[in-house]
Amino acid sequence: MEHFHFHFSKNFTLFFLPFLLLFPSLSVSIGINYGQIANNLPSPDHVVPLVKAIGASRVKLYDADPKVLKAFANTGVEFIVGLGNEYLSKMTDPTNALNWVKTNVQQYLPATKITSIAVGNEVLTFNDTSLSGCLLPAMQSVHTALVNLKLDSQVSVTTAHSVAILQSSYPPSSGAFRSDLKTCISPILDFLSKTCSPFLINAYPFFAYKASPKQVSLDFVLFQPNSGIVDPVTSLHYDNMLFAQIDAVYAALSKLGYKKLPVQISETGWPSKGDEDEIGASPENAKKYNGNLLKIVGQKKGTPARPNVDLNIFVFAMFNENLKPGPTSERNYGLFKPDGTPAYGLGFSGIGVSGGNTTGNGGVGGGGNNGPSVYFSPPANSSSGYLAISSATERMSWSNWRRLSMGLMLMVGYLMA
Repeated sequence: MEHFHFHFSKNFTLFFLPFLLLFPSLSVSIGINYGQIANNLPSPDHVVPLVKAIGASRVKLYDADPKVLKAFANTGVEFIVGLGNEYLSKMTDPTNALNWVKTNVQQYLPATKITSIAVGNEVLTFNDTSLSGCLLPAMQSVHTALVNLKLDSQVSVTTAHSVAILQSSYPPSSGAFRSDLKTCISPILDFLSKTCSPFLINAYPFFAYKASPKQVSLDFVLFQPNSGIVDPVTSLHYDNMLFAQIDAVYAALSKLGYKKLPVQISETGWPSKGDEDEIGASPENAKKYNGNLLKIVGQKKGTPARPNVDLNIFVFAMFNENLKPGPTSERNYGLFKPDGTPAYGLGFSGIGVSGGNTTGNGGVGGGGNNGPSVYFSPPANSSSGYLAISSATERMSWSNWRRLSMGLMLMVGYLMA
């Protein structure tokens, strides 16, 4: 640890300059998830130039870490702060919510640009009725606190969901929310619509490929050239899975009458290392996924169903996080190693990023709450971190596995057609 602090204090400028040059500033607005389940990460003060180096203008936290919020004061970087699942029951009390907002949001404004509060993470797919029952009341209490403090015009309230909330996502036009969750989702959508807040979704094409590598095209999930698929209902062509996931969400929202509700991808990424059975987890594939994703964001084009709507995407994640539980991939989603060097090369139009071939100690965006949809997403987060894939998988019911198998068979048939 002493050697680590030496590099990030006395010689930080000389040490870090070469890596700043590797990431010329982007004209695109990309978001980055900043998790901290690790014991070897640089201090938040030293993360500021890293965030700027990759051209990120938005950061999403899984808590409201005061050190981070202070470090980013007067930088112009926008923040989504997190309120963990373990606090939801307490936040249903308006007094508790008001105190939380005062302590974790108000005192940092306006120097730190906090624009949103994510209340809970993937709550509806934990199959915990007591937890899901607290979600909307907690969101409402937090919003009421913002209104009382006259902050509601600058800070929105939302919550992130897994794509496992979808009953169907193939083809994209058939996207629909799980019938058992509609009574929970509809009031939340109404709240988001009335408060002009975005709908957040976590999407990981990696898990679809990992589950069925012989049927799911690697090029299709990595944004590489491929023949793609055509939605038989809309005749829209999809050359990558992420866009298909996003449009399935739009379709589900439209079916419930929320066609105009904005969608943001609050997590997506690809691991640069994994266990033997984690097919596809490699630095080469991580480079392709994130590099091609940044290219697409830079082109400012939307999905086939929403071509004129800019993509709002938060890449997972800033760092490899060595204390995350679960399979090796969990600890290897970072764009950077803990010493601030790139975890792998990222090369895209006009920008060459070079770095190591593999990463050591890293992190992932949460667990694998793979619901009935063929498109997978790991559940995440608590205030201090996000749940491991393995833990979430263990909680899956047999009925969900059965529905998942049906979804996979549909996807296989579609891709082989």
